[in-house]
Amino acid sequence: MRIASTISIGLGTAVFLGIASAKPKKGEPDNEKGFVYLFDGKTLKGWEGKKKFFRVEDGAIVAGFLDARIPNNEFLASEKEFDDFELRFEAKLVGQGNNAGVQFRSQRIPKSHEMIGYQCDVGSWSKGTIWGFLYDESRRRKMLAEAPQEELKKHVRPKGEWNKLVVRAEDSHIQIWLNGYQTVDFTEPDKNIPLKGHFGLQIHSGAPAECWYRNIRFKKISKSAHKK
Repeated sequence: MRIASTISIGLGTAVFLGIASAKPKKGEPDNEKGFVYLFDGKTLKGWEGKKKFFRVEDGAIVAGFLDARIPNNEFLASEKEFDDFELRFEAKLVGQGNNAGVQFRSQRIPKSHEMIGYQCDVGSWSKGTIWGFLYDESRRRKMLAEAPQEELKKHVRPKGEWNKLVVRAEDSHIQIWLNGYQTVDFTEPDKNIPLKGHFGLQIHSGAPAECWYRNIRFKKISKSAHKK
């Protein structure tokens, strides 16, 4: 996230492929049937980005480092694009910095280190935690949806511990859950916003930090499912 001034692998039944405020709602979906892993737990196959900033360690993708400042926002992007889906992953932040996130329906900006598109935010800002918020990276550059701080604090894990996130995107409807608590229920009003793009794992510029990502998996949502 950039604010303007104004997973150890458990395969189960899956396989590996090479501003509105939300109120508490029902828990996140828990059926793993049909999910496909986007990360094999060992390599960065299926992803592209500056390898200086991304590595695999202990079954997770580690973004950033702890021995120097992060010069720019950096992203590890999926090689494939996705339209309607449910994405599940775990993330944790360590170090001095406290900002990262997962892009979806996003694109790389040519000749830039940035990506443009939706972001499921990870970390905190001056107003408190932003875990599970919906941010528009490099486009409108603002939070599109967030959850009440007092309620959110009951669900976010302490820094350095794993949080579970679910992102569900169907047409213009976007939902996000953090550890089973729904943080976002947002419908995009702008018909010109693309409904397809890449996933991207971010480490934000600034103080030394690492964001660890694991158990990254998705399930495609068919167009016919929208009509049921």
